[in-house]
Amino acid sequence: MLIRDSKDKFSTQALLCTNVLLKPVEILEYFAQRWQLEVTFEEVRAHLGMETQRQWTDLAIARTTPALLGLFSLVTLIAHERWEHHEVWVRRAA
Repeated sequence: MLIRDSKDKFSTQALLCTNVLLKPVEILEYFAQRWQLEVTFEEVRAHLGMETQRQWTDLAIARTTPALLGLFSLVTLIAHERWEHHEVWVRRAA
């Protein structure tokens, strides 16, 4: 499937799918869902140090990764709730 931006803000992209039964709209929906997941993983790598963990054993890494993702999710939900229902506070200086 070839997607183009009518306003020329984004370059033309080709989306490939192995399931020939999917409609173009479904392929685009899957792409949008996958993009959100990729952005989440990029944020986790950038801010939580994912994939740079320095544990000695695979078991330690297996415990740490879900804990980091859970903490990231919890902080995100708390920040979203605060943003929606309370006065937003932004630090102006350290």
